[in-house]
Amino acid sequence: MKILVTGTTGYIGKRLIPFLLEAGHDLVCCVRDLNRIPEQFKDQDTITFVEIDFLVYSTGVKIPKDIDVAYYLMHSMSASDDFEKQELACAYNFISYVKDTSLKQVIYLSGIVNEDVLSKHLRSRKQVEQALGGGKYALTAFRAGIIVGSGSASFEIIRDLVEKLPVMVTPKWLNTKTQPIAIRDVLSYLSKAAGDERLYNNNYDIYGPEVLTYKKMLLIFAEVRGLKRYIITLPVMTPKLSSYWLYFVTSTTFKLAASLVDSMKITIVGRSNNLGKMLNVHPITYREAVEKAFQKIEEDAILSSWKDSIISGRFSEKISKYITIPKYGCFKDIKSRKVENEEEVLNRIWALGGYTGWYYGDFLWKARGFLDKMFGGVGLRRGRTHPSKIQPGDALDFWRVLFANREEKRLLLYAEMKLPGEAWLEFRIEKGKLWQRAVFRPKGLWGRLYWYSVLPFHYFIFNGMIDSLVAKE
Repeated sequence: MKILVTGTTGYIGKRLIPFLLEAGHDLVCCVRDLNRIPEQFKDQDTITFVEIDFLVYSTGVKIPKDIDVAYYLMHSMSASDDFEKQELACAYNFISYVKDTSLKQVIYLSGIVNEDVLSKHLRSRKQVEQALGGGKYALTAFRAGIIVGSGSASFEIIRDLVEKLPVMVTPKWLNTKTQPIAIRDVLSYLSKAAGDERLYNNNYDIYGPEVLTYKKMLLIFAEVRGLKRYIITLPVMTPKLSSYWLYFVTSTTFKLAASLVDSMKITIVGRSNNLGKMLNVHPITYREAVEKAFQKIEEDAILSSWKDSIISGRFSEKISKYITIPKYGCFKDIKSRKVENEEEVLNRIWALGGYTGWYYGDFLWKARGFLDKMFGGVGLRRGRTHPSKIQPGDALDFWRVLFANREEKRLLLYAEMKLPGEAWLEFRIEKGKLWQRAVFRPKGLWGRLYWYSVLPFHYFIFNGMIDSLVAKE
């Protein structure tokens, strides 16, 4: 079959595509920016990429006519305050794009929406499902519980809480019931549903075999990690305080924290069905899902992470807009060093951030990350998805990767911390020298004052970093 995939660079999309390729399908993958094509898919003969922004309809974009199945995997958790309108706009534009194709089935991944009162985001998921149901095709909607897997938002947030806090004073919504599902089971349901006429024009809740409270999920996670944790729930913690609690303790953004808190107050338990039997899917327990997630982490085999989504930072446009570093009206800190072993230096550059750190003055980087969190930024806690692999669009602490090419020996980062301006950090090996270039484009007087206030720190940090990058073993 020929299958259209939206949300190609997202958490689910990156993991679903290998399943579809293994099944022998030809894929048409939609991306907002051709510069963000996942590295592992670039040389696949059975994948065609289409640059398309579903938020804005364009008559110049053409979807192949001979599409059989489409996966609708686009979601917004925190990109803007009017996300409901944006999600509906995406759905209606999608319908317009595929109306003249031979599309027979759309498979939509939603959330469990069985309660009368829903959070804003769950309500939006339901509205999108209703909108997609108006197309000239059969709709199959899978409504998932909390998805558990290496790199998923829920997994990483729970990990932050459990591994950092021996004693947790928590809001009362930790006693809310939910029914988590392993990412492997979600992918099995999605991949096996393609072209299955038994599922046409129907919706199914997909979930794991246990109903748990969020508190129980934290405690099971702690057991898997061999940690003893104590949890105290308070009835007086408001949603806003709960959001700040999540924001400061975990790697999430404040908007995402607020969205999660809003949803976590709602019971998310699935309706029973025979879908598992129909598709031969046997969901594993939450404990097994956590154990398998850590196996992937230990093998450095994390295929995707929520932190790499654009909504985890400050981007609202294509990253290609920022690839050209401005030449005028900027402050620059440029340093160079002779390189003895280019491959070794590239390995160090490609390992920057995360657990590796920044090779010099890590306590200063952490202090900057803490200040960023205090002022509503992303901080350093996002880390990185893989310890040694980087591709455009990846989050790297409080930077976003704009360009990463080992053959060209160049890495370009864009700052996503809170700044009175814009900042770039570039590493390039050229003619036997490593060039390290920090560029800051200030916004108004505050931007200029900021640059001069941090200049003394830059002297030590940037000199120390480049010296460490080229140092001999």
